[in-house]
Amino acid sequence: MFRREPFEAGKRVKAKAQAEDQELRRLALDVLTRSDRFDYGYQWTWLGLPIIQLPQDIVATQEIIWACRPDIIIETGIAWGGSVVLYASILQLIGKGKVIAVDVNLMDHVRRQILDYPFSSRIHLYKGSSTDPSIVSRIKEQIGPGQSVMVLLDSDHSHAHVLEELRLYAPLVTIGQYLIVSDTIVDDIPKQSHRPRRWGPGNNPKTALKIFLAECSGFEVDRTIGDKLLITCAPDGYCRRVAR
Repeated sequence: MFRREPFEAGKRVKAKAQAEDQELRRLALDVLTRSDRFDYGYQWTWLGLPIIQLPQDIVATQEIIWACRPDIIIETGIAWGGSVVLYASILQLIGKGKVIAVDVNLMDHVRRQILDYPFSSRIHLYKGSSTDPSIVSRIKEQIGPGQSVMVLLDSDHSHAHVLEELRLYAPLVTIGQYLIVSDTIVDDIPKQSHRPRRWGPGNNPKTALKIFLAECSGFEVDRTIGDKLLITCAPDGYCRRVAR
């Protein structure tokens, strides 16, 4: 008879072993670095909308949402809206919850496309900076007493901006839920010349997260997720809230 518990335990053992294989990790990072020249992370959609994430991270986030079942998912950075629709569609299957998302460059046609889905009542969009005090205040007003909250940071990837986001939004994450910081991979790969950005090695989400985790002891990096992903834009970026 098939038994789920030994199966899951075996997966964790194999994932840990592959994470300890330094040559495999080097090859995985090389694949990610080279494929980025061809916009590998831009190739995907969720329910028809572009989702600028790696397939591995899409699946990992789905696993977290399904397992943790948050009442509120807050995302900074909307882009084309695929990630917002991903989260809302999973909450629709669960039967509860809403997504609150903010982007300084939220375009009207993107807003219309996002809100055209049958579960759009679960989606609340804001146009503006994720660190604007008025935006943060409006988001906080949507969190009811006792509701569980998950946060994903995926907007401006500069050190200063992400650190400010962490200090503003991480306190909203409830115990047992996740804080996911995207694009920590920027610190592990050479500076991009094919897609110039203000951020790069030494100035990115991972450098900000390191400082924040030193300031706040309530989060721990979930190594089991990183172990199995191999190819991810968020190494050490999956953080679980363990204490207030």
